[in-house]
Amino acid sequence: MDCDAPLPPKADRSIAGLIGDLAGEASQLFRQEIALAKAEIAAKAGRLATGVGLIAAGAVIAFAGFLALLASAVLALALVLPAWAAALVVAVAVLIVGAILAFAGKRSMAADALVPSRTLRTLRDDADWAKEQLR
Repeated sequence: MDCDAPLPPKADRSIAGLIGDLAGEASQLFRQEIALAKAEIAAKAGRLATGVGLIAAGAVIAFAGFLALLASAVLALALVLPAWAAALVVAVAVLIVGAILAFAGKRSMAADALVPSRTLRTLRDDADWAKEQLR
């Protein structure tokens, strides 16, 4: 059916024609909703990319500030120790903190910590309930 052709009045159209029109309009509405969803997702993805970029830039700048703090700690400690010893003390302290954080992160990602125990428990409860209903 040509989209530009005028439709006969509803009273003059058959049920089959009305159902066909309904199916066509529903299909068109569905395509328009999909197009709207794609456009909205694309806009939100752009905003997400901008946010990720800003977070990365902030992290790089914060890391530079952290390195400056470490340098100042070495310089301050160099007032009471030789410079090489001050740098070694600060480096060892930073490595210890890093190792503690890495091991804590590794432990939190252990296989048993990632198991969805609550979901598994509710699935078992549902299965038990279903078995009870079948009795």
